[in-house]
Amino acid sequence: MTTPRITLNDGTTIPQLGFGVFRVDPEETERIVSDALEVGYRHIDTAAIYGNEIGVGRAIAASGIPRDELYITTKLWNSDQGTQSAIDAMDLSLEKLGLDHVDLYLIHWPRPDLDRYLESWHTLEQLKADGKTTSIGVSNFHIPHLERVIGESGTVPAVDQIELHPAFAQRPIREYAASKGIAIEAWGPLGQGKYDLFGMPAVADAARAHGVSPAQAVIRWHLQHGIIVFPKSNSRERIAQNFDVFGFELTAAEMAAIDGLDQGMRVGSNPDEATL
Repeated sequence: MTTPRITLNDGTTIPQLGFGVFRVDPEETERIVSDALEVGYRHIDTAAIYGNEIGVGRAIAASGIPRDELYITTKLWNSDQGTQSAIDAMDLSLEKLGLDHVDLYLIHWPRPDLDRYLESWHTLEQLKADGKTTSIGVSNFHIPHLERVIGESGTVPAVDQIELHPAFAQRPIREYAASKGIAIEAWGPLGQGKYDLFGMPAVADAARAHGVSPAQAVIRWHLQHGIIVFPKSNSRERIAQNFDVFGFELTAAEMAAIDGLDQGMRVGSNPDEATL
């Protein structure tokens, strides 16, 4: 199965379904990412703070998959925001990944208390110009943060990666992003197990109707909304199952029922307050 691709506002394309390695044990990362690549994933989402870029890089090297068939994302951590520190952080990430460039580089959090995300954004523009990343974007940015970087730089982020799952659908940010041509990526797309998403009738009924798992139904919900999504699992069986989401389509009624689960229920940190 070839994963559908979304065209970003800089003219490049990104696989809509990827594999995330948040909280994947660095000692297990090479094995788990190798499993994902063997299953068919070609989009891997990591970050400096995850501590597993080396494992991702080893899996990439061992896979034998041509570099131009892979899409690799990593992220600038908060303590590295700035100018020279961001350049150094990018170079270190590339070294750990064993790559000469990534496909997408993101500012991981805005950290408005530090007030360095605009300076960092200008540095990402330079990193793109230098060929160290093909595209640049942000993560966990709210509308005022997006407005500021766009207004001050004139460069619209290619993506905004945000917490997004049925109980926290983030409609205002999604609508704003759509108006600016910013693609939305979902982290925690299955709610991180912090509430009984799979037991909710809208999800369970959709899964049962299509003979799929509740996780597959929720991943399909994301895809049909045009969201870029990276489910995560340490189990090869579930990694494969989460990739097998292109043989069915949720009905309009099923989509609406899952939409109706939105409670504005955040399970992660609030970017306006986070001091990670």
